[in-house]
Amino acid sequence: MLALQFTDPHLPGTPGADVRGIATEETLARCVAHARRRHPHPGAVLLTGDLVHDDAGGYAALHARFRDSDAPVHCLPGNHDDPAVVKRELGAPFVHEFATRYGAWVVVMMDSTVAGEHHGHFDAAQLARLDAALGAEAGAHALICLHHHPVPHGSAWLDELMLDNAAEFFALLSRHAGVRGLAWGHTHQPFEGMHGGIRLMGTPSTCMQFAQNADEFEVDSRPPAYRWLELGDDGGIETGIEWVDEYA
Repeated sequence: MLALQFTDPHLPGTPGADVRGIATEETLARCVAHARRRHPHPGAVLLTGDLVHDDAGGYAALHARFRDSDAPVHCLPGNHDDPAVVKRELGAPFVHEFATRYGAWVVVMMDSTVAGEHHGHFDAAQLARLDAALGAEAGAHALICLHHHPVPHGSAWLDELMLDNAAEFFALLSRHAGVRGLAWGHTHQPFEGMHGGIRLMGTPSTCMQFAQNADEFEVDSRPPAYRWLELGDDGGIETGIEWVDEYA
């Protein structure tokens, strides 16, 4: 199955407004248009948080951008979203299920947000829900999506805002052999790695990117981006990042 991941669009509450000097509605539109040309028939779309920039008015633009999607649009909140408002404002084709089966795969969408904070955390109830979902789908390969990065990225200010109980999370995952991949946003930069047999994938933003290996907040010049993922029946993951410049 082909899945497309768009993350951290940071849409403004006022149509046409900028976020840190970036026309984020326009950059998201360019990414979606590029994906429709290059990857026209996804089985699922994954939106991994910071859908709006602290203003619920932005959800209308997000809904308009994806309302004609032929594929289910799975979404989870980031630290600039209100989880309850995400579910209230985004109806079909948006999907708010915790776990969804696609053939040999189960896609799990986890909420790592902490009210009023920018770092991430999974409470006991959500970890128990994950444990139960993976147990119920023991014969499937699992792709787990979240907003906050569960491993350090080498950027001092950003790593203070990662998932704060990642060790507990990975300990749970180690009990489920079917977990094949983790995909997240939040960091506005690419990341590729492995943790045991689990592929780790951090995805750049559809708007601005953060400078890598920077001790303090800094934006760099890389263009908007999104990720494609080919989920094989054998549990393999082929994936890549599409950088969408002005002329793409």
